[in-house]
Amino acid sequence: MAHRSEQKRAERSGTPYAEALAAFGDRVRLVTPRQWDAPTPCADWSVRDLVNHLTGEQLWVPELLMGSTIAEVGGRFDGDVLGDDPVAAWTAAADAAREAFAVPGATELTVHLSYGDVSAQYYLDQLTSDAVVHTWDLAEGIRRRTRLPAGLVEFALGEFTGYGNLSGSGLFDPPLRVPAGAGPQARLLALTGRRDRP
Repeated sequence: MAHRSEQKRAERSGTPYAEALAAFGDRVRLVTPRQWDAPTPCADWSVRDLVNHLTGEQLWVPELLMGSTIAEVGGRFDGDVLGDDPVAAWTAAADAAREAFAVPGATELTVHLSYGDVSAQYYLDQLTSDAVVHTWDLAEGIRRRTRLPAGLVEFALGEFTGYGNLSGSGLFDPPLRVPAGAGPQARLLALTGRRDRP
């Protein structure tokens, strides 16, 4: 029931962010008990580490949209935020984050990030693109549903292309070369140092 209701909420909102959360959530629900410790394309991150990372990112959203600073939140979301039920933890965090951004005027706010103040729309676009790429990472980790929704791929590709040298941020591996005529997903993944499987 929770899976279907999440899909319906994403469809109603029609935002790339809601769609990206739903896509990641779809794959979280496919993780088997033995796969939580499986490796992912993210160096040093298991499937559980990856889901914990994305869940933590969503936990920050309501706080930052309410005007909190990084210092004010402190270490509240450090460490393990998944507990004994990773699926429930992810779902609750994603629901709260999506609802926070759905408040009228939310994207017009200013949020205080670690590197400075930015518009909430910029923050939203970053979160969306990050979730798209990490959806593929999770799919690779569990070897299920590695083809991403075309609209989300195009959105993230547009965002990451505009950022310039992503590897310079320290968050991504150096970009990889792709053959001429490579599809959007292969190009997106290559920008972030990932190799798409045929």
